[in-house]
Amino acid sequence: MATDNLVPVTILTGFLGAGKTTLLNRILQEQHGHRIAVIENEFGEAGIDNEILLQNADEQIIEMNNGCICCTVRGDLVRILADLRQKRTDGALGFERVIIETTGMADPGPVAQTFFMDDSIGEYYLLDSIITLVDAKHAESTLDDFREAQEQVGFADRILLSKTDLVGETEVEHLRSRLVKMNPRAPITKVHFGETPIGEILDIRGFNLNAILEIDPEFLAESEHEHDEHVSSFVYRSARPFDGVKLEEFLGSIIQVYGTELLRYKGVLYLKGNANRVVFQGVHMLMGGDMGKAWAKDEKRESVMVFIGRDLPQDIIIQGLEQCLSKAQ
Repeated sequence: MATDNLVPVTILTGFLGAGKTTLLNRILQEQHGHRIAVIENEFGEAGIDNEILLQNADEQIIEMNNGCICCTVRGDLVRILADLRQKRTDGALGFERVIIETTGMADPGPVAQTFFMDDSIGEYYLLDSIITLVDAKHAESTLDDFREAQEQVGFADRILLSKTDLVGETEVEHLRSRLVKMNPRAPITKVHFGETPIGEILDIRGFNLNAILEIDPEFLAESEHEHDEHVSSFVYRSARPFDGVKLEEFLGSIIQVYGTELLRYKGVLYLKGNANRVVFQGVHMLMGGDMGKAWAKDEKRESVMVFIGRDLPQDIIIQGLEQCLSKAQ
């Protein structure tokens, strides 16, 4: 099949909290005329990004929350891509391209392997590029501590620097120099809240297999993949509403004590007296929230929170959250 007839695929990667979902939201909001199928992966038991992502009639969002997309669910990725192909052939879906958002703990290499090691995928899809977001505020420590973050930079065809407004220009330039040494072939661009020209993300034909084989000669070989055993996740759910003041105070105290170990935390909150859901997200010591869509009249209201970190005191956090629940509905 000619390259022009293949469905282009963009892999969107970056460490936990780098801004992948923000960028994806930006892509889904823009009136660019593209019809996109989105496959997203969550590290943990429950994914909540469908609540964070805007639901757009022209996009199909498929969530995989079984763990790391680069190992246990790679078979699921092949299955989903095959299913999308069949639905597109049958006329049930009309997408023109696919974006895969990997979990922040993913090594993008094995994801990219899928397009070269599975003939049924390679004959229908074209791996267009790997876009890597790098959080300027926390990049130095994550690059020091996590092999996954290093792999994400190494495989990138484009590097987008987020949160540069939170650090000084000297720190940004030092980080830029470090990234260039790690991956001299990837252009580096600053991005603010996902605002970047769509032409710098889609249809850039940036993935070069020969270049990747120079970096990693074993790229096309099957390999074992390991995670830092100290990194884990847990989910908290409650159908009772939170007392907003108590919750804010508790989360503030938890961040002060455990912030350096909290790699990522996010959730959709049901707050007493609030007709809308509240979406909150955080990385280490930085936390913020936004008003989400209104609860429907007959909709089940529930808070869902996901915490990802190193050696987190799950019992202490859950007990604290329980104490923040409102006594009255």
